[in-house]
Amino acid sequence: MATNEKKKIPVKEELWATPTSPGEEPQLIGSKCPSCGEVYFPKMLKGWCVHCQQPGLEDIKLSRKGKIASFTVIMQPPAGGFYKGPVPYAYGWVDLPEEVRVETLFTGCDFEELKAGKDFTELEPGADVELVIEKVFDDDEGNEVMTHKFKPVKK
Repeated sequence: MATNEKKKIPVKEELWATPTSPGEEPQLIGSKCPSCGEVYFPKMLKGWCVHCQQPGLEDIKLSRKGKIASFTVIMQPPAGGFYKGPVPYAYGWVDLPEEVRVETLFTGCDFEELKAGKDFTELEPGADVELVIEKVFDDDEGNEVMTHKFKPVKK
C-alpha cells in the first residue's frame, strides 16, 4: 500500500543528533580536540586537529543556544540553483558557548514585513538565538529536506 507521507531527510548526514526520547531536543554535532581543546562544526571527518595536528578528535554535542555574530538578509535567490528555499531569507553566523562559530540560516523572523518595506528588527548582532531543525525545501521526490537554523529567543 502506497503512502503519501513525506519523508524528512537531512540536508547532510551527521550535522545534528535527533532526539530519541520525549523531552530531548536536537543538538548540533561537533568535534573537540582533547589535546588543545579546539572545537569544530561541522564535526571533522578526519581524525586529527587542524589547529595542533594531534590525532584523536572526539564527537561532542554542542549547546542549543548562542548569540548572533553577524547576519544578512538575502532578497533574491542566488544564481546556480543551489538554494531552493523561500526568499527572502536570513543567513549568518552564531557564536556558541563552546567558542565555535556556526554558519546558519535564521528563522522566526517576519519576512513579509520586510518585503513590505518595514524595519527588520527580529535579528541583531549579540541577540540570543536557539537551535531548531526545519524544512528548507522539498526535493524532487517530494521529501522535506531539513536543516539546522537558529531562531530569536523571545524575551
